[in-house]
Amino acid sequence: MARRIDVTGAGGVRLAAWEFGDPPKTDRFDPTDPADPLDPTAPTDLTGHPGGSPAPAGGLPGVLLLHGLMGRASHWAPTARWLAARHRAVALDQRGHGRSDKPPRSSYTREAYVEDVEAALEQLGLGPAVLIGHAMGALTAWQLAAKRPDLVRGLVICDMRASALGGASQHTWAEWFRAWPVPFATLADVRKWFGEDDPWVERPNPARGEFYAEVMAESPDGWRPVFEPEHMLRSRETWVYDAHWEELAQVRCPTLVVRGLDGELGRAEAQEMVRVLPHGQYAEVADAGHLVHYDQPEAWRAAIEPFLDALGNG
Repeated sequence: MARRIDVTGAGGVRLAAWEFGDPPKTDRFDPTDPADPLDPTAPTDLTGHPGGSPAPAGGLPGVLLLHGLMGRASHWAPTARWLAARHRAVALDQRGHGRSDKPPRSSYTREAYVEDVEAALEQLGLGPAVLIGHAMGALTAWQLAAKRPDLVRGLVICDMRASALGGASQHTWAEWFRAWPVPFATLADVRKWFGEDDPWVERPNPARGEFYAEVMAESPDGWRPVFEPEHMLRSRETWVYDAHWEELAQVRCPTLVVRGLDGELGRAEAQEMVRVLPHGQYAEVADAGHLVHYDQPEAWRAAIEPFLDALGNG
């Protein structure tokens, strides 16, 4: 099961943070299972009451896991449960995602995302913590590490580029959202479209289908995403036009840059990121695309374990 803790982010936005407990039966949640605590149709009062005070850390070092654009905290569940043996691991639904608030379009600024994580670390009592971020979550993590080094003692960047992607990239994403055949009649249709039929899929990828099935919720006319695509586009446009090398160079804590060999972060750029980082390290995961921790969960854990071990207990 998972324990939900509500925290308050920038502008009073309510954010859902999750501590994961007993090992799941499989590596991933089934969004159709009513026992899935992150299913929007499931009860919110699970173990611990939403909005309650954080559980005692028990002296364990804190880890905060940040999903990428369109993701949700439950995507980190296997990683969080693995970490829980030696850490207090919490995954955050960022604004506009998962079970957190969906504020208006103007609320999705880089500053708001960073301030949300800053507030979460302070309210959860996790800092100084290790931040583990995927894609957009990784950018948020390193921007916070540059801003508040006192809150971050280690950083894992998973498949996020520091270079500017440009306006053409944003147009491509807008076209992609318009191509989604929503509503989907069934979750099987979700898995098939995102795992096989999506024109962005070069070869069948069941893990990708599962990833997107987990961010769908049933509505009267079928299955739709739990987020608003326009909010995702707004979130994305706040970083794609700019490079983020300067902030990366300001990160003073040990940092591991992880890429999937078939992901969006190329080897040359990843190694340049490691060079720019004052205390950068590099790891790569074979047979993995952009969703590294979802494509190859065991190899992902093997890639980050030595880094976490070297950080010790803070």
